[in-house]
Amino acid sequence: MGAIAFFSLALLMIASALVVITHRNPVTAAVALAFNLVAIAGMFLVLGAQFIGLLQVIVYAGAIMVLILFVIMLLNLREEERGHPGRMIQRILAPLTAILFGVVLGRALWSSVPPAFPPKPEGFGTAAVLGKELFTRFYYPFEAISLLLVVAMIGAVLLAKRKVS
Repeated sequence: MGAIAFFSLALLMIASALVVITHRNPVTAAVALAFNLVAIAGMFLVLGAQFIGLLQVIVYAGAIMVLILFVIMLLNLREEERGHPGRMIQRILAPLTAILFGVVLGRALWSSVPPAFPPKPEGFGTAAVLGKELFTRFYYPFEAISLLLVVAMIGAVLLAKRKVS
């Protein structure tokens, strides 16, 4: 049962990631990103990290996606919907490079697959362990990411204000 859920979620993550990077409409890409984030949360649940899975849904699939959709709507990205004509060499080399990258990555992952998952440490995925790691070992990266999000939000508002004026 766990293997079926794992591979189903992996397929959903790959499909939604492909929609994110290939679709021209930014709202559709953002919705596909939300599907991807929920599939990642499901993967955490399958692996036994319930708290991290719920945080994934609340923080990323909820709050961050609302922020992304707000910025998309605020910026009104109509010019991006029109396709820019690419050169013929780009149309040929891009898919070939992507396929080559996929083959190399697949071979590397296939040859390095461990026979089984290692045993989980005591308290894996609990709020206490996550909080201890977040506010001791990962305190500065956590604060840097929060600062980056605030700066991105301020930049989006300033760009939108400049467009309206």
